[in-house]
Amino acid sequence: MGNVNNNWFGDILIGFLGILLAIPLFFLAHRQLPAMDLPYNLDRILLFIVLIFLLLLLLRLFKTIITIGFFAALIWLGYGTYTGGYGYADVYKDARAFIYTLQNDPNPEKLNIATEQESVPRQRELLAAMDYTSATVRNFAVDATNRFFKEAQQKNPGYRNAIQCFAVFKKINNNWNYVDDPKGREYFANASESSKLLAGDCDDHSILMAACIKAIGGRPRLVHTTAHIYPELFIGNKNDLERINYLIKEQLFPQESKGHDLHYHEDKDGIWLNLDYTQHYPGGDFLAEPVLGVLYP
Repeated sequence: MGNVNNNWFGDILIGFLGILLAIPLFFLAHRQLPAMDLPYNLDRILLFIVLIFLLLLLLRLFKTIITIGFFAALIWLGYGTYTGGYGYADVYKDARAFIYTLQNDPNPEKLNIATEQESVPRQRELLAAMDYTSATVRNFAVDATNRFFKEAQQKNPGYRNAIQCFAVFKKINNNWNYVDDPKGREYFANASESSKLLAGDCDDHSILMAACIKAIGGRPRLVHTTAHIYPELFIGNKNDLERINYLIKEQLFPQESKGHDLHYHEDKDGIWLNLDYTQHYPGGDFLAEPVLGVLYP
């Protein structure tokens, strides 16, 4: 009877240990493996199940070795926590973002442009207007990072730059006043000019947004459509998108994004998030117009 109880207790301990060890291993593998874009994140669910199955099998065959490995993983995560590397807080944040994305999956749009930058008219004037080396532009952008989301910047050091770019978006978006160009003439205001007035049309807004983002180390681009131009921000890969999705919808823009999805373009480089002034949160809806070209500052 005692032997049966010991086997029963041992099976429960092995099962618990297998699941506990699978969690950090899953998120480590999740961040390294490319996304297969299966519905309902089935590739990640299957990955977790396979990890648990393999760990349970290995635990039964090599209890001592796996137990040592488990405690080694705990020590490694503890070391990462202490030194500022990948630690317990990162496992928790990855888990929270992954589960959140299962319920609130962002909406991708493929960006297929044959000629890309060549399809953007008057690109020299647009690039010249993005005077991101100007002290006026830099000071405007830095002021935004001091004014908005400072706590989130400190708590998410791996995404500090993206959050600072969102702070720039918030400062511009909260105050932008749409003003048409002179009749019959296309006018491109320099970013340093628009940072003082916070007014202009869509190209002026895009110029200012891109210049400010570039002035603080972000990676922007301008997207040209049939009758519109808007800025986008590069945020990384699908794993980065999970964290960004959670941050925007739950911490940074919870009211503005409530009931809405994140919208982004995906190309060979990765994920580009929409920063158009027509929405009040990063990743707002795209205007229903075909993309003709993109411009990289």
